[in-house]
Amino acid sequence: MAKYEAIEIVTFKERPNRFIAICIKDSGEEIVTHVKNTGRCKELLIPGVKVAVNFQDKPTRKTKYDLVAVKKGKSWFNIDSQLPNELVEEGLKQNLIKFAILSGKVIQIKREYTYQDSRFDFFIETDKSERLLVEVKGMTLESQGRGSFPDAPSLRGLKHVETLIEAKNEGYLRAVIFVVQFEDIIYATINEEMQPELQVALKKGMADSLEVLAYNCFVKPDEVSINKKVPFKLLDKKG
Repeated sequence: MAKYEAIEIVTFKERPNRFIAICIKDSGEEIVTHVKNTGRCKELLIPGVKVAVNFQDKPTRKTKYDLVAVKKGKSWFNIDSQLPNELVEEGLKQNLIKFAILSGKVIQIKREYTYQDSRFDFFIETDKSERLLVEVKGMTLESQGRGSFPDAPSLRGLKHVETLIEAKNEGYLRAVIFVVQFEDIIYATINEEMQPELQVALKKGMADSLEVLAYNCFVKPDEVSINKKVPFKLLDKKG
């Protein structure tokens, strides 16, 4: 579980650029917040919605608040892009996240593992000498119970998937985990319309033993925790 210590609920006004947002307190005071997600989040950050900001008054900061969650309908969506890796690490250590491609017991988990010219989120080793590279992606885009990634073209994400495909040649097992940063979801998929190349790459990888997992989260304004595995499937444009 990840918890924020100084959450305030305010109203979103506008996002002048991808790094900051202007919000309004109940008192009418306007505050400048750092948006902890460089994606578009256009379906979430709509003027007038309630958002959760975390107070961070430090001398080295340009803003005193981080915008970390957005209320959509009756549900909260966490948009903190730094959170998925923390949640996955906790889930791995607590054996909440499991890989079908592993037969051995996990004996080592490393963060920020460099392979070729890419840095992957996790490297996992088992007592059967299995070596697993894991890439983690946060998912915040939702429509009618379908979660999608990405909400903006992700060249880094595409490069990582392509490198994972190649890593099989050197004996690595490979996996991608999508952390769905909201609770209500029927299944997770790729936003093919936004990035068809990523859809093609994942389809190729999954046909060659790349494991793709998705886990949703319990989300409150001030805390987030992994909930359970949810279905991941690739759709054609008609799906």
